[in-house]
Amino acid sequence: MMITATQIRRGMIIILDEELYQVLDFQHVTPGKGRGMMQTKLRSLRTGNSLDYRFRSDEKVERATLDQQEMEYLYSDQGHHYFMNSQTYEQIALTEEVLGDALQYLVPNTRIIVNFYQGTPVSVELPGTVDLRVIETEPGLKGATASRSTKPATLETGLVVQVPIFIEENDIVRIDTSDNSYLERVEKG
Repeated sequence: MMITATQIRRGMIIILDEELYQVLDFQHVTPGKGRGMMQTKLRSLRTGNSLDYRFRSDEKVERATLDQQEMEYLYSDQGHHYFMNSQTYEQIALTEEVLGDALQYLVPNTRIIVNFYQGTPVSVELPGTVDLRVIETEPGLKGATASRSTKPATLETGLVVQVPIFIEENDIVRIDTSDNSYLERVEKG
């Protein structure tokens, strides 16, 4: 499907020079004189390499048509990560290249969207938030309930985020997957 460059959005998969690229970032740039442009940061789904690419505002871009399937994360083994289709119960293994940063949010039973292009998995979409257990952090302060002070906490997947000082080990916290930010404590450990 063809779209104009001004319709490009973050997360979109486009075809450029017969290769699939995911849009990591975009910005509409209007120089003092001349036409506007779309400055993009793209990641090759084949190689994982990133590149900056500039489109003219009126340029046509081919958006990849993807088949999306909801899948549930099961387990990892020797560099492969196994998922099950929620409707058909078919299982597939995804590589770290396909999963990318999503690996830092995956615990068993996490449901994600897997994008397929011509039958091949090419990318994944995470839920907006995930709940993860804190496995390591400095001791919390007694009586500290609301404070602007934060401290680093290592979560069960290895992800390190800044959390309020009242968070303790074994607490379960909700994390925003778009920016790795702490949202709230879900369960006290």
